[in-house]
Amino acid sequence: MLSKEDCIAMSGLNADEICAIAEHEHIPEIAAAALGSYLLHQDHGSQRIRDIIVEDIREALRRNDEHHAAELFMALRHFLADHPEADLH
Repeated sequence: MLSKEDCIAMSGLNADEICAIAEHEHIPEIAAAALGSYLLHQDHGSQRIRDIIVEDIREALRRNDEHHAAELFMALRHFLADHPEADLH
């Protein structure tokens, strides 16, 4: 049986990135790991993941949850470092 950590490890994303997808899509982390892995293998999928994290940051800021926004920003920075094809430029 695969654990949540196994699924995250196989997804190509880290736990914070998976949590951002789960938060955005309102799905369990296991499903978010599968979705993230799927998106990474699609044309423009990494840009979609980037957009998901950016939308989560904006939502956290709208709620005045600066701590969570900062955590998500770090997840975004890590994601862009690992997936430069997702950069806005």
